[in-house]
Amino acid sequence: MFEEMGISPATLKAVKSMGFEEATPIQAQTIPLSLENKDLIGQAQTGTGKTAAFGIPLVEKIEKNNNVIQGIIIAPTRELAIQVSEELYKIGAGKRVGVLAIYGGQDISRQIRALKKGPHIIVGTPGRLLDHINRKTIRLDNVHTVILDEADEMLNMGFIEDIEEILAKIPSERQTLLFSATMPGPIQKIAERFMNDPQIVRVKTKEMTVPLIEQFYIEVQEKNKFDVLTRLLDIQSPELAIVFGRTKRRVDEVSDALNLRGYTAEGIHGDLSQAKRMSVLRKFKEGSIDVLVATDVAARGLDISGVTHVYNFDIPQDPESYVHRIGRTGRAGKTGMAITLVTHREQSYLQVVERTTKRRMERMKAPTIDEALEGQQKAVIDKILQTIETNNLQYYKQSAEELLAEHDAATVVASVLKMMVKEPDTTPVKLTEEKPLPGRRDKKPQDRRRSYDSNNRKKPPMKPRSGSKRSGGGQKPKSRTHY
Repeated sequence: MFEEMGISPATLKAVKSMGFEEATPIQAQTIPLSLENKDLIGQAQTGTGKTAAFGIPLVEKIEKNNNVIQGIIIAPTRELAIQVSEELYKIGAGKRVGVLAIYGGQDISRQIRALKKGPHIIVGTPGRLLDHINRKTIRLDNVHTVILDEADEMLNMGFIEDIEEILAKIPSERQTLLFSATMPGPIQKIAERFMNDPQIVRVKTKEMTVPLIEQFYIEVQEKNKFDVLTRLLDIQSPELAIVFGRTKRRVDEVSDALNLRGYTAEGIHGDLSQAKRMSVLRKFKEGSIDVLVATDVAARGLDISGVTHVYNFDIPQDPESYVHRIGRTGRAGKTGMAITLVTHREQSYLQVVERTTKRRMERMKAPTIDEALEGQQKAVIDKILQTIETNNLQYYKQSAEELLAEHDAATVVASVLKMMVKEPDTTPVKLTEEKPLPGRRDKKPQDRRRSYDSNNRKKPPMKPRSGSKRSGGGQKPKSRTHY
């Protein structure tokens, strides 16, 4: 219980107002150690409550009257930076702690003005943080806590040198916390070099998986993936669905193709401006979009409830991303369904996912066009039955009786069904074929950084620039400052 952890009344009140009643396993183990100022490695997935696990002790250590930067959190993407900053703002509301999120794509002069107001905590992406440190617009003299969030994702995105450079410039007399779903070699080396006898907290694998989610896979040729996806949508009629693609190009092409075939879909990826992404998410949450198509990076940390189905149009390269993806559904005690489309050459990735989640995926046959039509009919019949149950039909009965006087009942009902059913659309669509993932032995995690761009073309290593897409680039969204 939070009351037993020695948290101040102001922070405890803020935590309770956020709806936290009982500490999650990662919080119960992390908060007491962190309050003792120990360095800490937390091995945990998103969704386990790790933001509060490091946020509560950080807020407790902030000296409110000292308007200097005291804590820095490094996050891989601007979406995660924004989400973490908003949660920290809520945790620190009782103490009126100032929190600022900075990331590439924002107007840097606007960020500099916000920094001059004296925030206590900075949450930022590595490239933009380093830019400000080098400009001396972020001063590190008073930083007593630094937190690396989703360190393995930052490794995959090629931020490892940036992180090392930032850590080397922060005073050595500090507390360092590192959170990562996995612990590849380069992350362990960071811990050895920059941390002081870190305590290790692990969330057991069974706490990382999502048992309420039904998981299936369909083996399918690359060229047939889109038809299989649309037939699944016709048969299952999901209330809200997310389709995951491997690249930005894939997301754009799949969302365009879905709209061409009569579905309401929009895509979200790192090249969109923050304003556009927020607009798409708002429409999705309101139900005016049936299908959201997303990349892993864009979807990380998104708080979306009510998702009934997740479709992995492309299997992800690592099992942690799979867990993140399917965790979008099956929330708050509800069941969900996740279906992965996999080519024959990518079967080894499927097996690694199963070993990680300790769950076998059930094989599903690719649906036929007849089954898709049958699924659509069933959905319409369900609507008709619901309408009958409401029994508000008096204005329509006279017309119905006139129709039945001229035609038999079966013909009338069949005509209504034909009119209402969305028959499977076979409008031709063209998707750029994605190369299958490389054999798992071909690339080690530390070798993946910067080796491919979003469209799988080889690319030489390069130093991140301020405002680069890897730093969470885009247009100029509104600055995120919390006071």
